[in-house]
Amino acid sequence: MKIRISAAVAAVAALSAAALLIPPADTPAPSGRPGVLAPIETVAVAPGRFEYHVPGEFRRSGRVVEGPAVERQFRRGVEIMKYQVSVAEYAACVADGACQPADTRAGGDAPVTGVSWRDAVAYAAWLSHRTGEVWRLPSDEEWAFAAAERFGPEANGIVEDDDGANPAARWLAAYRYRADPRERDMQPKPRGHYGVNSNGLADLSGNVWEWTDTCYVRNRVDAAGRLAESTINCGVRVVGGQHRGYMSNFLRDGKSGGCAAGMAPPDNLGFRLVREPTPAIGVALLRRLVGPEARG
Repeated sequence: MKIRISAAVAAVAALSAAALLIPPADTPAPSGRPGVLAPIETVAVAPGRFEYHVPGEFRRSGRVVEGPAVERQFRRGVEIMKYQVSVAEYAACVADGACQPADTRAGGDAPVTGVSWRDAVAYAAWLSHRTGEVWRLPSDEEWAFAAAERFGPEANGIVEDDDGANPAARWLAAYRYRADPRERDMQPKPRGHYGVNSNGLADLSGNVWEWTDTCYVRNRVDAAGRLAESTINCGVRVVGGQHRGYMSNFLRDGKSGGCAAGMAPPDNLGFRLVREPTPAIGVALLRRLVGPEARG
């Protein structure tokens, strides 16, 4: 049997439920301490097409080969934070007991660094709860699209004496070619130090690499270059910066390991988040009722 409710009654019920279930942004955090939530500046990257270099390791007949470049299209666009999450913003999550303290080198308006993928995910969950919105890490594809001309491909350039069988040697040689750590200033800089890209995002590909939610994939291609087999490892995630890299999701220091430990790994690990479009009120209420575990 179907039960019909008038549009007016349904609207009143929904608004009343929303008032009861969704607290305003300045409501004290669950710990009882007031959260510190400054306005979050975002950039809406318009829909469009772009050439995307697929991440991961690719092998053919046991030899490392270049990953394919494919054309991707974003029909909806991406809303992403203009700046990386700052030390002060992350500290609010720590104060509320929802995040672990960062191993950061800077303070104030500088981007928070010394954070793992797990830390970034915890912050996204906390911010989603505090704002009633849905925040998450970008995928590598979204990050590359938003980064535009500042997207750094993998440090896997062709090396004359590389036989292709040893990916570690290939990575190390490419890092030697691309960067000399003795000439780099690894201290995180205040927001805006590296300027903005063509999409209006600040500090991309500076000295802070950014976590994405994309898992590392090892691929095998056949003699014709077609994908034959893929092995996904979500214990390792893709990071974007001056070049693309791969880091274990629990690491906070890029120099601890990853795609080329010791030669020129990411100077610092930080992050920025994507905000999902505001869902219909019924969806928002359902998410509040069932809890964060239902958000994927």
